[in-house]
Amino acid sequence: MNNIEAFWQQYCDSEGMENIRYKEAFQFGEKADWLAGLVEEGTKTATCSSFPLYEREGESLPEIGDYQIVLNSKDEPVAIIQSYSIEIYPFNEVPVDFALAEGEGTYEEWKEAHVAFFSKELSAQGLEFTEEMLTVCDRFKKVFPK
Repeated sequence: MNNIEAFWQQYCDSEGMENIRYKEAFQFGEKADWLAGLVEEGTKTATCSSFPLYEREGESLPEIGDYQIVLNSKDEPVAIIQSYSIEIYPFNEVPVDFALAEGEGTYEEWKEAHVAFFSKELSAQGLEFTEEMLTVCDRFKKVFPK
């Protein structure tokens, strides 16, 4: 059993859960350690992603109730989160309270960082960022460790 599976099993055992799976284990963006730390301390309670990339990659959208394992830059698990709200907005209509729930600074700092990140990610897939691009806005709670 690898360290990700062991981390998940530790959570399941602590909650008396059986036959439940997590959706994915992943790193947040380009600053994985900093963002994982924000999740660990409870500052980051939301994340958004590019809807066009889900379409391009044929991935299913996150769903309410999904569990995900947050990894640091060394692919070590640091937290388990569970989605409780999934909404889709054009980038230029993402609510300020959602942007602030990402825990990455002011709304202006959030916007600047996400324009740069989405522009880079979309360009790598032959797509172009626009302010009207749909974003998948996922609010979550950290469920492990408590």
